[in-house]
Amino acid sequence: MPKKILIVDDSTTMIYSVKTTLELHKFEVETAGDGVQALTKLKGGVKPDLIITDINMPNMNGLELIKNVRALPGFRFTPILTLTTETQAEKRDEGKKLGATGWLVKPIDGPTLVKVIKQVLPGA
Repeated sequence: MPKKILIVDDSTTMIYSVKTTLELHKFEVETAGDGVQALTKLKGGVKPDLIITDINMPNMNGLELIKNVRALPGFRFTPILTLTTETQAEKRDEGKKLGATGWLVKPIDGPTLVKVIKQVLPGA
């Protein structure tokens, strides 16, 4: 059974790029345009094996999303990777404190992204 990954990003180009890469590697992909949409999907029954989120988004940013996801029953240990242009150590530390599993900086090539996913998602 393929692993399901939720991609959260306000850039349709970024979602398309990451989704295409992941589907080529046989992952099932769900998408959301911001943290509010992502939380709605999670509360509505979407149960991803991994979440990849941008940090800078409208309505609810990635840090707020991580905090909210960690508070949901059943998502305490779901791996969450950030995929962002943010390189500041303070932001990265805040993400880690809130429960981010890893911090990736855009742009990232497909093979590197898949390699990181396989490291944080057993059986991927």
